[in-house]
Amino acid sequence: MEIKARGFTFDVAVSGPEDGTPVLLLHGFPQDHREFDLLLPRLHAAGLRTYALDQRGYSPGARPEAVADYRLREAAADAVAVLDALGVARVHVIGHDWGAQVAWMLAADHPDRIRTLTAVSVPHPRAMSVALRNQPSQRMRFAYMGVFRSRVAERLLLARGGAVLRSMMRDIGPRAALYARAMAEPGRLTGALNWYRALSRGELAGMGKITVPTTYVWSDGDPVVGRSAALGTETWVEADYRLVVLRGIGHWVPEEAPNALAEVALARIGV
Repeated sequence: MEIKARGFTFDVAVSGPEDGTPVLLLHGFPQDHREFDLLLPRLHAAGLRTYALDQRGYSPGARPEAVADYRLREAAADAVAVLDALGVARVHVIGHDWGAQVAWMLAADHPDRIRTLTAVSVPHPRAMSVALRNQPSQRMRFAYMGVFRSRVAERLLLARGGAVLRSMMRDIGPRAALYARAMAEPGRLTGALNWYRALSRGELAGMGKITVPTTYVWSDGDPVVGRSAALGTETWVEADYRLVVLRGIGHWVPEEAPNALAEVALARIGV
């Protein structure tokens, strides 16, 4: 489904019972709405209606040129506008990776629109900021971001048929090739990388505490997020909160452990 909002056209994969409770799904890099495909059967069987949004940079009709247009608050505003266009007043949110960051911001800035939050892999940005400041190991985990923000990132990531992208996502097997091929579409990878280029500590430092029921899912095999940031997230939630640790799972939770994630999300949603 194509949804027009904020002067753009967003692709939204809508599925599940038409009268089902709405759930907004927010993907990360370098994926798109398909990263939730393995999760959907469980959500639909529980009576949920899912809206998986291809965010700015990923939807062909939503690729502004300026780096500044990829700030997190722009992406959060997109999500609110898409919900408005769909006629959805309040929604459960499941976000992974960058989608989790957008979800944290949605819950902080628009708690009236969010029923529950399930954030996957990426913790509350303030907890991450503390870990980056105090934990050298977390700074080392984020070393790749300098490459992603550089001028050579597109050439590096698209070389040899997206070999680097496929290697990054090797834990999800042949599904990695889906996303590597999609990134060859003109403008898509630059839009996706502009999320990294637009990221600023100031924007994240201004994010408030979360006041909606929240579950944060962290996997102990994640090479990006360390234990300190995961444990620190509780400080930034002033509502019912659960930290769920998935053992032996890497970063790509929705595709590495879809059944485990489905159970956690459904428990948070309460169905």
